[in-house]
Amino acid sequence: MEDSLPGVGRRILVVEDEPTIAESVAARLRAEGFVVDLAHDGPAAVVAAERFGPDLVVLDVMLPGFDGLEVCRRIQGSRPVPVLMLTARTDETDVLVGLGVGADDYLTKPFSMRVLTARVHALLRRVERTADPGATIVVGDLRIDVDQRRVWRADLETQLTPLEFDLLVQLARRPRTVSTRERLLSEVWGWTDASGTRAVDSHVKALRRKLGAKLIRTVHGVGYALEGP
Repeated sequence: MEDSLPGVGRRILVVEDEPTIAESVAARLRAEGFVVDLAHDGPAAVVAAERFGPDLVVLDVMLPGFDGLEVCRRIQGSRPVPVLMLTARTDETDVLVGLGVGADDYLTKPFSMRVLTARVHALLRRVERTADPGATIVVGDLRIDVDQRRVWRADLETQLTPLEFDLLVQLARRPRTVSTRERLLSEVWGWTDASGTRAVDSHVKALRRKLGAKLIRTVHGVGYALEGP
């Protein structure tokens, strides 16, 4: 019966300094079949991520030691892994900073456990989508190995977060064709509403920073297109 649980075998690191929230989140994820480890401050989270090798990190922004933004930077610098950020802040700038340092999604406290588990499953499904073996996308001097999840621009390899990579692939599959924010949210994030359009904008900004400002064109009021030669 346990093998039928959707999360069975997947490893999730929960980083939260409030014990009640941490234990509640861990208990719900374990009930879904996930293997869960806990950390309660910034330095411990980085050590745990290295030791535990999580498939996904649930990460609070406000932490002792150093905050969740710095934890996210360090984790993503070592090994790209999906990050669901928890924040008590409602200011849009704080959310965009979290997305900008490599978080894939965010929830504002207070949140329901049902919504949290839905977001966790959606992130894992997105990362685990299988690609055609050996599939490679080439647009100008941009080369994407979809199977190995590696990216080169002008023969220089660039490390992307899991969500940045998936967004780039979606745009690269239709070069010079405009994709609306709503379509990208549906295809990449798995969201069915437009409440996360700022997440799209933030990740496009990150791709421009890493791969070149002119690679992705903004069509104001519509969406984005990957430019080709």
